[in-house]
Amino acid sequence: MDETVLKVSDLHVAFPHDGEYREAVKGVSFTVRRGTTLGIVGESGSGKSVTSLAIMGLLPKTAQVTGSWSDMRGHSSMIFQEPMTSLNPVQRCGAQVEEMLLAHEQVSRKEARRRTLQLFEEVMLPRPEKIYRSYPHEISGGQKQRVMIAMALICHPDLLIADEPTTALDVTVQKTILDLLRSLQNKYHIGIIFITHDLGVIAQIADEVAVMYHGEIVEQGPAHQLLHHPQHPYTKGLLACRPPLDSRPRRLLTVKDFLEMENSATKMEHSAHAPNDSQFHTINSQPNYYETTQPHPNNSQSSIHNSQLENNSPLLRVRDLQVTYPLETTILGKVKKELKAVNELSFDIYRGETVGLVGESGCGKSTLGRAILQLLAHSSGSIEYDGRSLDNLTPADTKALRRKMQIIFQDPYSSLNPRITIGEAIAEPLIVHNSSITDQTSNTRISKTAIKEKVLNLMQQVGLEPEWYNRYPHEFSGGQRQRVCIARALILQPELVICDESVSALDVSVQAQVLNLLNDLKERHGYTYLFITHDLSVVKFLSDRILVMQQGRIVEQGPADQLFAHPQHPYTQRLLAAIPKV
Repeated sequence: MDETVLKVSDLHVAFPHDGEYREAVKGVSFTVRRGTTLGIVGESGSGKSVTSLAIMGLLPKTAQVTGSWSDMRGHSSMIFQEPMTSLNPVQRCGAQVEEMLLAHEQVSRKEARRRTLQLFEEVMLPRPEKIYRSYPHEISGGQKQRVMIAMALICHPDLLIADEPTTALDVTVQKTILDLLRSLQNKYHIGIIFITHDLGVIAQIADEVAVMYHGEIVEQGPAHQLLHHPQHPYTKGLLACRPPLDSRPRRLLTVKDFLEMENSATKMEHSAHAPNDSQFHTINSQPNYYETTQPHPNNSQSSIHNSQLENNSPLLRVRDLQVTYPLETTILGKVKKELKAVNELSFDIYRGETVGLVGESGCGKSTLGRAILQLLAHSSGSIEYDGRSLDNLTPADTKALRRKMQIIFQDPYSSLNPRITIGEAIAEPLIVHNSSITDQTSNTRISKTAIKEKVLNLMQQVGLEPEWYNRYPHEFSGGQRQRVCIARALILQPELVICDESVSALDVSVQAQVLNLLNDLKERHGYTYLFITHDLSVVKFLSDRILVMQQGRIVEQGPADQLFAHPQHPYTQRLLAAIPKV
């Protein structure tokens, strides 16, 4: 009996651009067998999602598609990357899952409801009856993703395509989703295509791996063999980009860096004066590269860090902070039940530090960041900035504070106005604060020419070309858009920058570029960072100290290396154990 559920042969996909067709997928071929998982990995723009959409028949009519594969519609289903945009916000979760059954099978509404609730239990949704009646905005990100999995499995497909289903989830929820997919695969014996840019995730779930680069599969094979003995330089580069857990390099490699190193090594090997092995052992494996780099700048600070803190007053002091949200109110508006999103939380941040704040989704990380910036009101406790209380600020005081404290949001797509150019977006804070900023030479308000010069200078510092000033956000990649957001946050030269999950949705190579950039800017300008994330490997690379947050409280804190080497709290230990490892 043939166990193949999908065989793709010589798939080509092209899209119209400037009067001609350009190929996004170039001759891709692979096979998916029942009960196994094929991991497709590569950077953004490599053609992973376009391949899956072609298989599902979901590409626009303008796309040119050639090649052969099984007609899987009706026998396959797909889990998309962002469950919030994939679910209908005005329809209850149960009704959206039932809709699949009612559309494809001849069942009554009563039977559809019974099977939906049964599947909600199988995907381990808490309180299935309540989730069934809930709208998407009323449940967490992990629960929304489980609803999407239930929706994909309700008609018992032969093939499940999961397109970046865990990218924006914290490590513990991600591990739960991966374990869930594995158990459901074993139960229903389905084939899975799992698309991601994270090789750590691929190592946890895939049996076979296909690596895509510029629309082509450059390497393919069993997961263990490919991850531990990669042959193609691009695969090696993807592995080298991941922030290591066992060391702290000064800089992270990008795929471009690695490919350039490979090319240099190849040229040297063919020259008359080839180097000896010890000179170029950095090329052959990721660990050797890290050993030959200089220590991470934060490492050199760690030995004197504590004494510095004892002698300096903190830039930011938070004491017994509490932020609450009303859950139930009376008809007169009196709060009957409330949620303590931040619960009596205290910590300090000193000038020049990078403090990492980690924890699962819903623990209060982002709420804390917004409360510090005075974007949310706190119900009790105190926040002091540079020795001054932030309670009861006047509008003028709040505006002055905005110059000193800025935030880089998680999603560069929704953070930028699509109707204005990136140059205008970066300049906007300067224009808003122009009345309080003077030109150092003339002691007058900054002219439009001077503002543009400042913007162009900062664009170069963050790796954006000056000629891009008049381009719009949709013309840039995700990593480039995040650089625009970084430039916009830094144009006022703030003292404290809050990075709220600012690299979580980026692929590993672009993430490495942005993290290197943040470190470079910190060294150059002395910025202080509060780095909010659920990615512990990222926070270890970037941070001097780490605060671990659970259910609104800080349960553990300490120097980054010490906390990773000797975690004390069970919650911290659980977070570290959940990190996907190659």
